[in-house]
Amino acid sequence: MRIGLSVYGMTFSLGIDLDSRRPTITPSRLIDKAFAIGLEGVELPASLMQGEDATAVAHHANKRGLFITLETEGYDPGKLASAIDLGVRLGAGTVRTVVGGAKLGGDRRPLAGRWQSFLQEVLGGLRQATIIAERAGVNLTVENHQDLASEELLWLCESIGSERFGITLDTGNPLATAEEPVDFARRVAPYVKNVHLKDYQIYTGTEGYRLVRCPLGQGAVDFPALFGILSATCPHVTMSIELGALEARYVRVLADDYWPDYPPRSAAQLAHVLLFVQDNDKPWGGWQTPFERNEPVEAIIAYEDQQLAASLAYILPLFAQANQS
Repeated sequence: MRIGLSVYGMTFSLGIDLDSRRPTITPSRLIDKAFAIGLEGVELPASLMQGEDATAVAHHANKRGLFITLETEGYDPGKLASAIDLGVRLGAGTVRTVVGGAKLGGDRRPLAGRWQSFLQEVLGGLRQATIIAERAGVNLTVENHQDLASEELLWLCESIGSERFGITLDTGNPLATAEEPVDFARRVAPYVKNVHLKDYQIYTGTEGYRLVRCPLGQGAVDFPALFGILSATCPHVTMSIELGALEARYVRVLADDYWPDYPPRSAAQLAHVLLFVQDNDKPWGGWQTPFERNEPVEAIIAYEDQQLAASLAYILPLFAQANQS
């Protein structure tokens, strides 16, 4: 297992968000930053490669001894083919995509009554793209991006049935589809090829619960248990620190119209996740980030930087211990 850095969760610090008024970080500078803070790789958004020399970026990463994972989005096989080709030129072992369809927070209501047909479209596109990934010798993974539940990720993996297709596990996002993170990881672990390390604090509300970003180790996710599962099941997996967004995600599991397009869940499953939420519920108030409080750009950047430093201080010793066991 190796840990790298994703730009998401650091969008102001790295100039990804235009409101930061900072120059957008280049791929080579991102590689240098990851190396300087003791990490072993980077996740590059494909959009960050516009105008860049892929061969030069690959050479720079190799010189530093860092891996590259490429991030893209969608399930159109043509777009994914272009991303896979770019991944090959970068020397990336994995191309990660997201399929969308739901609003962040697991809200499928925009596709009410059409979710199953949407999944069939996703399957068709990813199946074609996987053939291209097989020829290229690159892994294609789909993330649980607060949209797909574990049942659907497993269905995609089993339906496509390729060693080159799998899952990017975001460790915090299972809560957005009303699933406990360790249970979720245990279910999908045989297909996991890439991981986003994310933690959330939980604040309950009238319709469900909010997921609020925090440093790794200061939220609800049990990282020692997750590392135990991953080191036993997929010991060569790549990981990246990807702290949560600057806006809280409201998971409205108590709304009347939230559930119709979800896979059937038993009362015991729902009780399990609601007890988990209850056990990790934070006192109400003070959950907004500096971004949500409309604080100055400098305060948002300092907030991101502090959370990254705290995450590194927690996760790197834990990770080293997991790799030795």
